[in-house]
Amino acid sequence: MPARILVAYASPKGSTAGIAEAIGKELRLAGCGVDVAELKSVSSLEGYHAVVIGGPFYMGKIVGDVGKFVGKFRDVLAKMPVAAFAVGVAPVGRDPEQIGEAKKIFHQAISPIVPVAEALFSGRIELENLSFFQKRMVGAVKAPIGDFRDWDAIAKWAKKLPGKFGM
Repeated sequence: MPARILVAYASPKGSTAGIAEAIGKELRLAGCGVDVAELKSVSSLEGYHAVVIGGPFYMGKIVGDVGKFVGKFRDVLAKMPVAAFAVGVAPVGRDPEQIGEAKKIFHQAISPIVPVAEALFSGRIELENLSFFQKRMVGAVKAPIGDFRDWDAIAKWAKKLPGKFGM
């Protein structure tokens, strides 16, 4: 029986969901049994050998569903390999200070979990999907508009996960 992996994500605007699906695809190609699901829909981790957690940055924070998920399943997650990824615009600019701050926020969101693998991926911002307030915030911080997801980098990271999970 193949190892079962859960790829659980929060994705209010769909960018992180696309990345989670791409990670799930690579894990399936590696021979793993994979479920890809929104964090808030997960009621149990029973039967899984490893978990990948993903969430986006919004206004300087990782979406709250990530912290709720980690809190709800903290004891189970502490006993299995966990990988985590965050999605935002910080990697687009490649500013080491912004990336460092993003990693700090990311680690706080998944604490006390220490992942066996982690990544910070560039995401997607589409103005038509944003509220009036979000458009104002994006304009104020001069965030880049467009789809900056690097599918090759995502696939490369995902392909390494079975080894990181000890599978």
